Amino acid sequence: MSRTRSAWVEVDTSAIARNVRALKSCVPAGTAFMAVVKADGYGHGAAEAASAALSAGADRLGVATVDEAVALREAGITAPVGVLGEPPIEAAGYLVEHDVTATVTTREFARALDAAAAAAGCTAAFHLKIDTGMNRIGVPWGRALETVAEFGELASLELEGVLTHFATADEPGSPYFALQLERFVGVLEQLTAAGRRPALAHAANSAATILHPAAHFDMVRCGIAMYGLHPSPATSGAIELEPAMSVKARVSLAKRVSPGDGVSYGLTWRAEAPTTIATLPLGYADGVHRVLSDRMEVLIGGRRCRQVGRVCMDQLMVAVPDGIAVSQNDEAVLVGVQGGERIGMDELATRAGTINYEMACGFALRLDRSFPSP
Repeated sequence: MSRTRSAWVEVDTSAIARNVRALKSCVPAGTAFMAVVKADGYGHGAAEAASAALSAGADRLGVATVDEAVALREAGITAPVGVLGEPPIEAAGYLVEHDVTATVTTREFARALDAAAAAAGCTAAFHLKIDTGMNRIGVPWGRALETVAEFGELASLELEGVLTHFATADEPGSPYFALQLERFVGVLEQLTAAGRRPALAHAANSAATILHPAAHFDMVRCGIAMYGLHPSPATSGAIELEPAMSVKARVSLAKRVSPGDGVSYGLTWRAEAPTTIATLPLGYADGVHRVLSDRMEVLIGGRRCRQVGRVCMDQLMVAVPDGIAVSQNDEAVLVGVQGGERIGMDELATRAGTINYEMACGFALRLDRSFPSP
């Protein structure tokens, strides 16, 4: 628990380790495992999540930015780290300095990375991103062989891997997934025939790791599932995952309101009978989306209690049913387990009209994290 706030996130790193082992059991022995810890470990803490994943057999780490990679190095992590998008040209020297593998998509960045490696007297490994239909970043799949040959002329670069990313891996039976997979396989066949296939071909995110064995190739990249959250309902019956994050707060005030009394901005909720209102010291600046106002529940005393009134920037209010004793400093659970009840990240995400990825990342905005011992 935070020493300065009565609201916090708890992360069970042993659950992360168990999830990694479960995901590794989905792929053949010898298939490398990249643990994706971007966005501060999806809100769970990048260094702590990385350590837990590596302890469970992860081979590499994936991040989104050079700053995220450098932070892992500064935390003492020496495992291979790859940036999954092409950084700005100005970052090439930092990649070389901190031994971080870049994803490359343009000749301009390839040349900058080559120059930085040459200046440092070393060779820089890189992975080439192939766009098979996500239409986000990457070399068009029809130009993959041409690009590999072009980058092969840069003496201080070494092509270690090629990768793509699926747009619909979480949709069973998606013809577009099949099309992307076919295109990527075709690229690998071309590279093999030309004697240019690198050691690592990878495409599978969490959903593809769980649902699509044909997409495993040499390495899988797992993010959301590593934290115990399913990428889609389609994976929930295929693997058992254990959520690692809980979100908790202590009641800052408990008071009775009279019939007709309103709560929070705009008085959008009014009591129909004498009601106990518990105030919790967290709000939309902490990741509790304002759209959840009057749409979510909180666990107090092991029971579900309705949140009422508009969620504020720093506080929210909960109507506590009669029969539940509540006092200042009592623990409330927004995500997690209390007594025999559970509120999952997916429940909040559904009520907010978003996905569990966004909810988990949002709780890291301002809440301190704790990592209780098992």
